[in-house]
Amino acid sequence: MKTQTKTGSQILDDRHLEIRARILELAAEFDRVDRCGGAADDSRMALIRSAIEQLLDGPSGGKAEKVQLLFSDPYEKGWKVPAPRI
Repeated sequence: MKTQTKTGSQILDDRHLEIRARILELAAEFDRVDRCGGAADDSRMALIRSAIEQLLDGPSGGKAEKVQLLFSDPYEKGWKVPAPRI
């Protein structure tokens, strides 16, 4: 069976409401932070701003990977693998 690739418009037709809801949720979170005095000097907010800039102005393609890397710790040789949860 051959799969058909959707166009950008078709993806937006399918996902627009979900994307809009996520953006509104994010805006509400920022409002909560602002109402509590903001977090301009918090390094986590700087990472969030960088991620949003990447989404808006970054090159086309690979946005998810670039944002994930912003929030990831760099690999350190010798890391211990966590024990599985039971």
